[in-house]
Amino acid sequence: EVVAIHQHHTRYTLQYTNNMSEDPKEIKSRKDRPTGSTHVGDVDFEVEDPADIADASWEEVCRTCCVHSAEEWVYIFLGFCLVVFFLYFFLFGLDLLGSGAKVMGGCTAGQLFGDDTNPIAGLMVGILATVLLQSSSTTTSIVVALVGADAVSVRQGIYMIMGANIGTSVTNTIVAIGHLGDGDQLERAFAGATVHDMFNFLSVAVLLPVEVITGYLNGLTKALVKNADTEKGDKWEGPVKKLVSPLGKKVIIANKKVIEAVAKGGECADFYPINCTNMDKPTTKSCSKVGLISCDKKTGDCPAFFQSEADKNDDQTSGFVVFIIAIIVLFVCLFGLVNILQKMLLGTSTRIIYKATNINGYLGIVLGAGITMVVQSSSITTSALTPLVGMGVLRLEQMLPLTLGANIGTTMTAILASLVTDGTNALRVALAHLFFNITGIIIWYPVPWMRQWPLHAARQLGKGTRVWRGFPLVYIAVMFFLVPLVFLGLSWLFTQDSKAFTTLGSLVTVLLFFVLAWVGYYCHFNGGKEQCYDMMTARQARQEAVTTLPEDMEFLKARIAALSEHTGLPEEDAEAGDDEVVKTAEDAVDESVGDA
Repeated sequence: EVVAIHQHHTRYTLQYTNNMSEDPKEIKSRKDRPTGSTHVGDVDFEVEDPADIADASWEEVCRTCCVHSAEEWVYIFLGFCLVVFFLYFFLFGLDLLGSGAKVMGGCTAGQLFGDDTNPIAGLMVGILATVLLQSSSTTTSIVVALVGADAVSVRQGIYMIMGANIGTSVTNTIVAIGHLGDGDQLERAFAGATVHDMFNFLSVAVLLPVEVITGYLNGLTKALVKNADTEKGDKWEGPVKKLVSPLGKKVIIANKKVIEAVAKGGECADFYPINCTNMDKPTTKSCSKVGLISCDKKTGDCPAFFQSEADKNDDQTSGFVVFIIAIIVLFVCLFGLVNILQKMLLGTSTRIIYKATNINGYLGIVLGAGITMVVQSSSITTSALTPLVGMGVLRLEQMLPLTLGANIGTTMTAILASLVTDGTNALRVALAHLFFNITGIIIWYPVPWMRQWPLHAARQLGKGTRVWRGFPLVYIAVMFFLVPLVFLGLSWLFTQDSKAFTTLGSLVTVLLFFVLAWVGYYCHFNGGKEQCYDMMTARQARQEAVTTLPEDMEFLKARIAALSEHTGLPEEDAEAGDDEVVKTAEDAVDESVGDA
């Protein structure tokens, strides 16, 4: 028996050696390697648990990273240049996305802000405003400015900041949708994006009731700024924005004064018509009044989408066009980034990658915070990391601390905004944003069991994309639009000082409670979860069947032709068989579409 095992091992080793000597690129599966290790580019590549694979040494990491031939170094340099190129325009796309969203939805977002004493309303306003503006930094800066101007109370500002924390995660969730073409990458990328959502949702679920009952953040920040004094100064701009913004300002510049003015009770109509003395070549000096689209104060030039005779609808249409352009730029750059990085990492063992990226979680938080302070946007940090999770280079356990650090880093924007505002109320709101995130980290990260809550929830959402690839779109529509709008509508009914509206709100709340209770019972005890799973699986199967139908038809025709040639079947009968196959396939597709 020992001799037989030895002979089998010898034959396998010789076969592996021969394969390697013929063409090393033929090895595309862990099953073909004696070590059983996984390499980037394998047909059966999947993210492994580090506990299940051998640990690499730093010597192996350095050798893989730094020991290359001259030709390989040339390819690495070219790849690095392409990565920088695509990354720059990826950040440019994010900048356009935010500017386009501000122009397109600035008036609506500004109308949401108000000193409503209802905590739920404040939370939902923060979510919707951030989703519409595509920037939590902008939302928090506006809230800070409103609190500094006594247009919004400190307590209500804290609730809005909590909502902004949730709304900011929609950007990297949109980026994850760029992986729709690959089911494996989509699952990993969507989990990597939504781990940010889950942490924010869980933190709000715990700290919102605590704040309502105890005033924890309100009292803490009041004590911290007791002897503080702020005065107006210069606003700091991060180095990444200095690199990306000049190109973005050539395309479109959002006028943030419109949003702030509308939030303080003004109207968008107050900024129209636009007043420019030089209609052909408008500049900052020649335009005394501008609308939703502004001009560059530093250079004096107006962007490409600025129109001297535009009205509100024209500017909002321009914002929508820029928003669509930004989505296209993001997805194209995402495709380029993923493909270039995959080619650069092709053949690299996951043992090496996991060793190189396996940093301490608390160090990851510090790193995420530092990067976000530099780029001044948590959306940029998390959106840039999401493709790495999709590729399997970065594991979900490593994405979480980087995301938590990004949450802390983005609070610096609000703190800097508060330092150029008179009074201490604005600083209190900015500090509340910081301590909200720090408290959330203390609750959900240090204890390993608690850490699994956001990780498990994100993994389940990632698996949902495996069942049906349209799931991310439904998730965004429900969690970032439908739910906030429903709760905001209910809050509005209870704040109208009318018995009729209060009664209607009570009835709708009771009805909503019973509907949610029934859905919960149906899903957990009446087979609803399984039925939903089967429905989404069948829908995805039908979509894939329709997509691959032309290829399947060609394959069937080729097989019939080969069978006809082998059996000597007359050509007329073979053509009749082709027609019958086509008719059967068309009937099957029609039946599937009818069921759908």
